[in-house]
Formats: sequence, structure tokens, C-alpha cells
Amino acid sequence: MKRRAMFRLLTLLVSLVALSMAAPLLLALCLGEIAMAKAFGLTMTAALIFSAPVLIATRSQPIRFTASDGFLLVFLAWVGACLLGAVPYYVSQYIPDLTNAVYESVSGFTTTGSSIITDLNVMPRSLIFWRAETHWLGGMGMVVLTVALLPLLGVGGFQLLKAETPGPGKERITPKITETAKLLWLMYIILTAVEALFLFLAGMNVFDAVIHAFSTIATGGFSSRNESIAYYQSPSIEWIITIFMIIAGFNFSLLFRIIQRKFREVYYNSEARAYMLIILAAGILTALSLSASGSADAPDTETTLRHSFFYTASILTTTGFTAAGHKLWPALAQGILFLLMWIGGCSGSTAGGIKVVRHVVLFKQMKNEMRKIIFPRGVFSVRLNNKVGRKDVVYGVSGFIFLYLILIALGALVTASSGLDFYSSFSVSLISIGNVGLGLGQIGSPAVFLALPGYVKWFLSFLMIAGRLELWTALVFLTRDYWR
Repeated sequence: MKRRAMFRLLTLLVSLVALSMAAPLLLALCLGEIAMAKAFGLTMTAALIFSAPVLIATRSQPIRFTASDGFLLVFLAWVGACLLGAVPYYVSQYIPDLTNAVYESVSGFTTTGSSIITDLNVMPRSLIFWRAETHWLGGMGMVVLTVALLPLLGVGGFQLLKAETPGPGKERITPKITETAKLLWLMYIILTAVEALFLFLAGMNVFDAVIHAFSTIATGGFSSRNESIAYYQSPSIEWIITIFMIIAGFNFSLLFRIIQRKFREVYYNSEARAYMLIILAAGILTALSLSASGSADAPDTETTLRHSFFYTASILTTTGFTAAGHKLWPALAQGILFLLMWIGGCSGSTAGGIKVVRHVVLFKQMKNEMRKIIFPRGVFSVRLNNKVGRKDVVYGVSGFIFLYLILIALGALVTASSGLDFYSSFSVSLISIGNVGLGLGQIGSPAVFLALPGYVKWFLSFLMIAGRLELWTALVFLTRDYWR
């Protein structure tokens, strides 16, 4: 019975992903993009024809999943969404290689933003829209959307949200988990609409404004232009995107607290304070580095600050937009950006990476270890949000970061086996598991990823999914104890 319910939920997810292709299908029809209209139409039709009888045949009595069931369902849901999302790329033959199509889809849904498409100018606008839409759907998580519909199926949803929501701590905004999911999506939609409006008023056309709003709020980085944000040469657009990247990297639960005017909770939140401090410190240090070096990207104070905070937000929140020639920046500025790749956004945000809260926990634990040397008989604990934290949180964070490093090293070795130099291989692995998408030097260029062998792209696709699902959800199945 449990397998029937799980199969029903996975089928529902397939239906939701298929239905989400209606928007690019309509766009393709309006623009006369016949090949893309056929690709989206065939994919939707086939998925819905498959889903309908399964949903009818698997009707069963209400069942509650355990946490382990939730992990399996979330992982299979993400794999299924990524595979289905690759079909329009492949069927339309704009990405004729199946491996490349899957890689592009995985990068979209996981909001990584790395791409194998070298020239967006030759891509149909409906397919560009689908790329950005996969960002937007994956940003908050297709599973959270499914949780909002679970009452229709009679299945409890907290296990799903716990497996899906990034970060070591899970927090309900409201007592009912379905209400939480709906509020998250409402905030998500409102933020997207507001940013799209601001970008339109700043000079973007409607299509570009929607595409970049999708990518920004999802912290993804897919653009409709080869030059990304640099194409527009607009200070106002860069500031708008910078602000919304910072908002998207913030904890969505805390954003809701701000709406409720519970500013005290936000002010005393350890992760929120660290997040804003990192942005200010990194932005100012980068600006000082650019000014001291006489970089061409720092002709005046406003431009220097704009470029510095744009890239600070882009890397820290793992969005990956580009706006200036950061590859030619001085070593100190590039070093700061490299360190930001190891941090990531806040827990409970759409950003990837290790997450700020884990660095806060380890930093506080480091201070406690130094105090123990001075006061051997002292008892010290990690305090988060002005409260004493559980000791198992420190253990969990330590285990997560150790596993994170192991996967980066393994990814670097797999990539290096293709003949790519080790520094580049290390960078590719880091930006894949951190869902950053944007690297330093030549890393991040579509040509680099396109040239990688198929087996490397499949492994990097796994790393992107694992990074998006906080590692444990994707790797727990490799243990013998899980299957027992």
C-alpha cells in the first residue's frame, strides 16, 4: 500500500511538471516556433496519458510516510522532474545529445546555472523560457508544491518538506504544513512578480524581465543573453538584481517574520546577522581591492561598489549572474569570490552551498574549543538565536561538511580523468555540488562543460542533485541500513 501511494505521488509530480510546459507551449505557438510547439506538446501529452490511468489505478486509503519514505520520494521526484524536463531539449533536437539535454535540465531544476549551450541567440525563445522556468520550479522545490496538494491524497506532508527544505534546521511558518507550503509559494510568486516589474521599468523588455526574475528569485543564473546581465549595461538593472539576489538568499521563514513585523526574531537570528555581515564585509573588501588595483571595472565609487556587491551577492547566493569582467579582477578580489563559493546562502532559502548557519555553528564551536584550553573545567555550548543549541547539531554539521569535502574531491578526480587540469576539475566539482554555476577563470563557460565526456556530465548531474538536496537525501540510499 505504501508503494502504491508513493507511485501515485511520483506520478502526480510528473503531471505537474508536464502541465508546467503549457506556458512555453503557448509561447511557442504565439511565436510560430513549430518545432518547439511539437516538442512541448508531445511531452505533455505523453506524460499526461501515462499519468491519468496510474492516478486512477493507485487510489488507496490515507497513508502516512516515515522520514525514510520521504527521503526516497524526494530523491525520486527530483530525478523524475529532471529527466522529464530534458525531453523538450532532446525532442526538438536543439540539444540532440541526450546526455547534454539531461545535464541542462538538471542544472536548471537544481538552480546550478551551468550550461552546455554556447549561443543563446540561436535558441528558440520558448526553450529559453523553459530553461528559466525549470529554475523557478526547482528554486522553491517541486516537492513543496506537491506538499500543498497532499491533503487531496490523504497523505501527511511534513516528512517531504523536511527532506526538501535546505539547512540543518526545519521551521514551520504555520502549524499546518500545507499552509506553510502555500505561504512559501505565495511569497515566492509575489517576489518574482515584483522583481519582473522593477526590471521592466528599468529598461528590460517583458520577456527578459520575466526570465531574469525567474532566475534571480530561484538563485539560478540562467539568462536570455549570452553576456548575462552585462548585456544591458544598466546600473539600475544591476542594483535591482543585486537586491533581489540578497533577498532570495535570505531565509524565507525570516522573510515571513518581517512581513509579520516580528523584527526582534530577525534581529537576533544568528544566521541572518552573519549573512548580512558577510555581504557587507565581502562587498567592501572587494571594492577596496578593485580601487587599489586601478581595475577598469572601478572607474568611480558607484561603479566599484555596484560591481563588488553584485558579484558578492551572485556568488554568495549561488546565483551565478555576470555583469563585469570579473575574470580580469585582481587576485585579492578573485580570492574573496572563491571563498564565498564555500559559504552559500541561508538555510531555508533557494540558495545552494554549505549554508551560512553551518559556518556559524562551526565558528562558535571553534571559539568554545579555544575557551576549553584556557578553562579546562568549563562547560561551553553553542548558542544560536540567543538560545543554547543542541550538541548533536555540531556533530551533524561536522559530518555534513566532511561529506561535502569528500564529494568535491571525488568530483574533481572524476572530472580530471577526462584530461582537464586538476585546478579546473576542482572548480567544476565545487560549483556543481554548491549549485553555484559560475566559476573563476574559464570555468563556468558553456564551452568547458560541453567538451566534457558523457560520464563526467552524468556524475556532475548527480552532484548537482545531491547538493540541492543537502547530500544526505541523495546519499542515504547507498547505506545498507537504509534498505533494512
